[in-house]
Amino acid sequence: MTTMMLEKRAELAQSESTSLQLDGSVRRAATRSPLIKLEGLTKIYTEGGVDRTVLDALDREFYAGEFVCLLGKSGSGKSTLLNLISGIDAPSRGDVVIYDGPNAVRLTALNEQERTLFRRRHIGIIFQFFNLIPTLTVLENVTLPLELNGQARDARSRAQMLLDRVGLGNRLNTFPDKLSGGEQQRVAIARALAHDPLLILADEPTGNLDEDTGDTVLTLLLELTRDAGKTLFMATHAPEVARLADRVLHLDHGKLVSDQAWRATHEIGD
Repeated sequence: MTTMMLEKRAELAQSESTSLQLDGSVRRAATRSPLIKLEGLTKIYTEGGVDRTVLDALDREFYAGEFVCLLGKSGSGKSTLLNLISGIDAPSRGDVVIYDGPNAVRLTALNEQERTLFRRRHIGIIFQFFNLIPTLTVLENVTLPLELNGQARDARSRAQMLLDRVGLGNRLNTFPDKLSGGEQQRVAIARALAHDPLLILADEPTGNLDEDTGDTVLTLLLELTRDAGKTLFMATHAPEVARLADRVLHLDHGKLVSDQAWRATHEIGD
């Protein structure tokens, strides 16, 4: 990521953070309620008759409006954690609780179909490899989440507004195979935000893009999620992204470790 862009985004994030602390925003208030709560969250895979613990009794809370950056080497369990938070996968033990206003939804209490419906309504996901439907146009890809949620009446106008925001308002009838990688990811961002979800999960959203395109996509993603006041939980290999986050965590040997503690353990300076 270019130094100038990082500095500008870091200054903006710090300015926003300071402003929120001063005005007593719920996002920074000491008494705020969590949006996501991990309770003893554990995931164990059995390979060749041997158990491998990928996530080991995780206990954490995450709050509305936060940008949480999750770092870790390949195979550390970042994608596994996102899959558990989204309800795509189920834990071996423990629970994920997501708060929809006053209602606490325990994902382990839901069956697979119920988790799918909950995810469809409340979670937006951005994948490394875009996962656009190739037989649908740009506009149709973005309206699909709204139509699945029974919001077809407003689907086109909202989708067009988001596509205008990501700079693709003139490509509504284009199919994904005619778009560049960066353009496809911008469509994926619009799709993830279309149904106004509680939470955005991004799994290596710039991992399949060149550096300059990745910079553009990341800047756009942060602007749109902050403007909408959304919680963004991003898994990435890129430590430079951490400078833009409200909170940085490392997945290390199955545990979630704060950035400060991880740096002290690994003797890494700023």
